[in-house]
Amino acid sequence: MPVSPAVHTPAARESRISGRTGRIGRLLGAVLACTALAVSACASHPDDSASIIRTTTNIAGAGVVGIERDTTQACPLPSAPDPADGPTRAVRHASGESRVPADPQRIVVLGTSALDATCAVGLWERVVGTTTIPGPVPQPGYLGYGVVEIPGVGTAADPDPALIAQLDPDLIIGEVPAGRAGYEALSAIAPTVLVGAEPNWEKQFTAFAGAMGRQGAAAAALDAYHTEAADTGATINARYVQASIVRFTPGGTEYLGSETFAAQVLADTGATRPTAQRDTSAPIDESDPVAAEGDLIYVLFAGADGQEHGESVMRSQPWEELGAVADNRTFVVDDTLWHTTGLTAARAVLTDIRDTLNAYVMD
Repeated sequence: MPVSPAVHTPAARESRISGRTGRIGRLLGAVLACTALAVSACASHPDDSASIIRTTTNIAGAGVVGIERDTTQACPLPSAPDPADGPTRAVRHASGESRVPADPQRIVVLGTSALDATCAVGLWERVVGTTTIPGPVPQPGYLGYGVVEIPGVGTAADPDPALIAQLDPDLIIGEVPAGRAGYEALSAIAPTVLVGAEPNWEKQFTAFAGAMGRQGAAAAALDAYHTEAADTGATINARYVQASIVRFTPGGTEYLGSETFAAQVLADTGATRPTAQRDTSAPIDESDPVAAEGDLIYVLFAGADGQEHGESVMRSQPWEELGAVADNRTFVVDDTLWHTTGLTAARAVLTDIRDTLNAYVMD
């Protein structure tokens, strides 16, 4: 996706948002390369799977981010386990208390956030089974090609205990019981840690890492992430930008509020949100989408149906009259990345922010 070597916004458009005048002129001008996708995090062969984020460089006038995302370094080498007094340790969690292996070797993960955590502490190759996501590939592309080869145990909404049992795990981790996979059913197969639906993604990651005996590794990884986020924000002068995040679903349009994962990562760089988006997520009036306005707009599509609906809105006159749209400062980002949780995802979102926050799309 080509981008401009400098940012320039006409004053007439800057006045569309309160406080916008003069802010764009202070942005750091830079030639920014597109981010990458579908190279293996742990394998050299390419990922040829289909994705709506990889089929074009432009959707309804918005530049597409992540066309060639490099995932070769997404998952680090295995981290060392925390010190332990014996072969097992007690872990308290949302569903109770479990005695888990001090250094698990065969892990089943229920949900993308848990899989992301195994990647972030370098244990993804010990994952013997995982739930899958809807769509053309079983796992998000940002985690790399290797995870696609992990056997599936059903969807996150309905994991299959029989399939899980066949894999002979020594640890099962996930968020909350789902479908047939209740806590008792899972605990009968292997020690199980269900961390709950924690809204703070960093606390959730720490809980998953603790279940795997990697609290020390998790703390170091989070420290490194915060340093990277601060450095990224300083490099691109993120504090001068109000970034809008809009998600199209099959039946409507919403902005993502400050409680969401993507908004939290943006905040870690120092970027701010438009005034209308500083509360919790809320619907947008498609006939007058002023709540979507920002210095730039990040667009997410909830699946193929969400993309179809989103394109129709993005080609409408009210949307095209938004200042960020008229200025060619609208970017489509990967919904499976920006609308998830996890440290690996947060690092990938930082890359997307670095490559777009001070750019605009060339026709």
